[in-house]
Amino acid sequence: MIGINNVSYTYHVTDSEGKDIYREVLKDFSLKINKGELLVLTGGSGCGKTTIIRLINGLIPNYFEGKLEGCVTVDDMNISAQPIYETAAKVGTVFQNPKNQFFNVDTTSELAFAAENRGEDPKDIIKKIEKVCESFRLSDLMDRSMFNLSGGEKQRIACASIAVTDPDIVVLDEPTSNLDDKGIEDLRDILIKWKSQGKTIVIAEHRLYFLKELADRVLVLDGGKAVKELSGKEFDSLSLEETASLKIRAVDEVYKKKFGDEELRSLLKSNGTIDVKDLSFKYSDGVHGIRINDMALPKNSLVAIVGNNGRGKSTFARCLCGLNKKAKGTVDFEGKEIPLNKMTDRCFMVMQDVNHQLFTESVKDEIMLSIDSNDEETCEKKAKEAMEVLDIGSLSELHPMSLSGGQKQRVAIACAIASDKDIIILDEPTSGLDYYHMVEVAEVLKKLVKLGKTVVVITHDTELIDECAQCVVKLKKYLI
Repeated sequence: MIGINNVSYTYHVTDSEGKDIYREVLKDFSLKINKGELLVLTGGSGCGKTTIIRLINGLIPNYFEGKLEGCVTVDDMNISAQPIYETAAKVGTVFQNPKNQFFNVDTTSELAFAAENRGEDPKDIIKKIEKVCESFRLSDLMDRSMFNLSGGEKQRIACASIAVTDPDIVVLDEPTSNLDDKGIEDLRDILIKWKSQGKTIVIAEHRLYFLKELADRVLVLDGGKAVKELSGKEFDSLSLEETASLKIRAVDEVYKKKFGDEELRSLLKSNGTIDVKDLSFKYSDGVHGIRINDMALPKNSLVAIVGNNGRGKSTFARCLCGLNKKAKGTVDFEGKEIPLNKMTDRCFMVMQDVNHQLFTESVKDEIMLSIDSNDEETCEKKAKEAMEVLDIGSLSELHPMSLSGGQKQRVAIACAIASDKDIIILDEPTSGLDYYHMVEVAEVLKKLVKLGKTVVVITHDTELIDECAQCVVKLKKYLI
């Protein structure tokens, strides 16, 4: 079905001064994927997972610049020798950042887009959309603005748009990175249905527990090579110690700590509080928004904000750090009552989609931009320290937009560390991160708390919560 034969691939990127940089990702790599197989690709950030996905769907060599050696075939057709639209008819793709594949401003039109491009009968398209909406439980997301969806909701729309076109092969690049528990359960159900239909499925993923008893084969990659190949049964039986030694996420869902009211009250009493009062915000549609009359967050602590997709977590984070300028309300902090739109002086936020906050020509310059100092030597020293903490020193001269999703995430967190603000807010900071760097981020967040920072983390990552959260706040009743 799919053959990757003796493939070597080197990306062609540029540094901050426009000089050519050649980054080899795969070297003499071969892989055969059988028809109807569900193959999982996992391993550290930058190990080659996404590159393999791009080889299968034709983005390499048709979109990304670089040097390709070897041959990639789908149904015995050479991917390099055919137009990308022919490959797209056979291979459906769900990207790590779903916004990269959207063409419309409303959800219903997005689901119809690919089928319309193929000239299908409008009546057939409507029937397909209705069927997919029922399977994906999307009735509440139809006829919605794409701009008003949460990250997880966008991911669900991306998966559904692929289902409408019904390709034989589906490749998914970290599809759970922004999904809540319910969204992951829904995705698993979709994968089960696709398997029953005989589709060939390739998933590049860090989270692994939802693939237990579903994967036919798992490849663990490191440095562009397969360092471990596991059958489905071998994968299912991996212990925590074994996954940790392979530097991959747990196969069994990590136990979720239960944070009781007594524990939270004790933390609030010992550390003091940051009090959010009379918070209200509405989006431009005048319907969706959030309202919180009173919320006390423990100061100098690591607080995890959890809840299903669309419950207002990211909206709350943007209001708290002052990015939603029309938000009403105040924050009582260190004896001062601060209007929400003035909280930018106290807060630094790492966004869910870090592409929105990467502006400069190099990683080092990006981090230095977040430092409030006119002394270049001081800025360079702080930037270097932040890069060392996040293990990104080797990327210092690269353009931020040339990095993988996980690497971009670490750059944004390094900016937060270097900013030295009192409150650090992170929206899904481990999205796209492997086991090693997830644990590393957890350690960094704990260090920030020891330095006297209040760290607020919007997350679905139960492994991160288990590693470092001191209390959990669940948003479930604050939507307007």
